[in-house]
Amino acid sequence: MPQGSVTVRYAGQRRQVAAGTTVMELLQACHGGAPPEVVAALVNRRLVSLDFPLRGIQVEVEAVRVASREGQAVIRRSISLVLLEAAHELYPEARLVVGQSLGGGYFYSWKCHAPLTSDVVASLQRRMEEICQEDRPIVRRTVTLEEAEALFRGNGHTSTLQLLATHRSSTVPVVSCGEVVDIAHGPCAPSTGRVKGFTLALYEDGLLLRFPRDGELPELRPQPKLFAAYRETRAWNEVVGVAHVGSLNAACLSGEVAQVIQIAEGFHEKRIAQIADAIAARAGQVRVVLVAGPSASGKTTFIQRLGIQLRVNGIQPVGLSLDNYFVDRAHTPLGEDGNPDYESLLALDLELFNAHLAALLRGEETHIPRYDFTVGRRLASDRWPRLHLAPHQVLLIEGIHALNPQLTAAVPPESTFKVFISALTQLTLDDHNRIFTSDARLLRRIVRDRLFRNHHATKTLEMWPGVRRGEVRWIFPFQESADVLFNSALVYEPAVLKVFAERFLLEVPREHPAYTEAYRLLKFLAWFVPVFQDDVPHTSLLREFIGGSAFGN
Repeated sequence: MPQGSVTVRYAGQRRQVAAGTTVMELLQACHGGAPPEVVAALVNRRLVSLDFPLRGIQVEVEAVRVASREGQAVIRRSISLVLLEAAHELYPEARLVVGQSLGGGYFYSWKCHAPLTSDVVASLQRRMEEICQEDRPIVRRTVTLEEAEALFRGNGHTSTLQLLATHRSSTVPVVSCGEVVDIAHGPCAPSTGRVKGFTLALYEDGLLLRFPRDGELPELRPQPKLFAAYRETRAWNEVVGVAHVGSLNAACLSGEVAQVIQIAEGFHEKRIAQIADAIAARAGQVRVVLVAGPSASGKTTFIQRLGIQLRVNGIQPVGLSLDNYFVDRAHTPLGEDGNPDYESLLALDLELFNAHLAALLRGEETHIPRYDFTVGRRLASDRWPRLHLAPHQVLLIEGIHALNPQLTAAVPPESTFKVFISALTQLTLDDHNRIFTSDARLLRRIVRDRLFRNHHATKTLEMWPGVRRGEVRWIFPFQESADVLFNSALVYEPAVLKVFAERFLLEVPREHPAYTEAYRLLKFLAWFVPVFQDDVPHTSLLREFIGGSAFGN
């Protein structure tokens, strides 16, 4: 091998390149230019920008295209940067603060003495499109920590300064496509010309930056209940004084995090009590309480705590598990990949479940099935326990399909109370960089699976895309039909989960495909000051994932 060269494996072939050759230069040599749909690359399974220099003895390179999950993240990050640049050019006195994921995009609060109008939004959209037509290079560079602090101090980016206060590297990667400079929390597209198909719209009192999916914008459906849940959590964070990771880290170092934990847990308890009160207000009418939510949303502990509050109101909850109504494993429907789809609604015996619901609501004693997951079928009917619903009792049903109307077709709608639960974090890295909503649940599941299910992080990461697909199909379409949305996210939880998750993510082999996601999560967790679990109450939903729950889960 020539001195100073690197062996590169790309697209099934090996070739020698000079050390320091960038991924872009490799693509130009292989294709005569970087294909327009390629926006980043995986180098030894780490996601990098196309300007990344190739070094070492041997590297494996994989092109990241727009259509992939990683490619979508790159495009969203690039479009967000273009919005910040357009706002800076047109309205330098304005401050945009990123919020939640909504309607296939990101919601931004508008902080400015000038009102946000449709004309303002239209001007921002036009300027963004012009910046993209200019095909400006998106420049990534590395500066010293002190240079970064001076840069963000000069721009008045207080939240970013707070984030850097605990940054222990001597350097900081930054990115820009004009005058606005931001921390490079991940790769961006090489230039603004590859950013297209976005749209900007007024939404409530802010902006909604929407992103294309498969070249088209998804349908924008109103989500007032979800938006209200986000707003409520943002208000909670403001009361606690923790809106972004920098302020959380400051609380951790000052010792104030114990009070942050107490207040965050107090908000949860208050909200659960309000939900129980709402059910009690319809006593005699509501006979079935349905609780649905995606994986690792904290349904098990939520139901336990809701049950306590219902008893305070004189209502006795009786649990009815959907798990016992699975069809025999041999009859499980197959998914698109040809494998059994256990998350499909049709994996449940809907006819039997509805027959039992109707009988219970008529006051009849009913034999409830028991499912043996070891053998994949129900126990013999003579081993089914009996269940009778008294007038002062309500059925409490939890499961991913609990809000699907087909599940409870035999129950009059006025007899049900529906709760949707999910971990909808409102914590952001700083004013310009949000945290993926699903990351909170993924970290919970990684920790729980490793501690209590003997599943390594590798397996959890392998399963996660399938879990997410099931959620999109079977859970999220019904969330707005809920009577109440409960946000199980706790503003301090990433700092506690870090203590466990970092250790478990380090077990993922570098040669495994799951390493790409493990590497991303490790970089994300590096921004947090760790918090030990001592101050986490034993009734907390977080205990469901880290252990020590008062409810035994």
